Amino acid sequence: QAQLVESGGGLVQPGGSLRLSCAASGSIFSIGAMGWYRQAPGKQRELVATTTSGGSTNYADSVKGRFTISRDNTKNTVYLQMNSLEPEDTAVYYCNANIMSTRYTRYRAFWGQGTQVTVSS
Repeated sequence: QAQLVESGGGLVQPGGSLRLSCAASGSIFSIGAMGWYRQAPGKQRELVATTTSGGSTNYADSVKGRFTISRDNTKNTVYLQMNSLEPEDTAVYYCNANIMSTRYTRYRAFWGQGTQVTVSS
């Protein structure tokens, strides 16, 4: 069974930066798309950014130009560099990855436990 472990959340002032990391471990044969989602209090979970195994990226309009997603396939890790943070970015951020655990299984979506990001002065 694969698992995702996030790190890097915390409290930051408006205009500040944070870098989130998410490492996949366990039973992994192949990893497809990886991404970050977030959920603010009282709101639905929303896509922040995704990246394919080949490096193509996709961003929510609200974070374009401020956030950058990247991945290190040698470490099975995806990152989210967040700059110019705004109070509206406050949420729990979740890592997502499509993982094939063995050569005999299909890709399945895995989720991390979430990491809190709070933007406040």
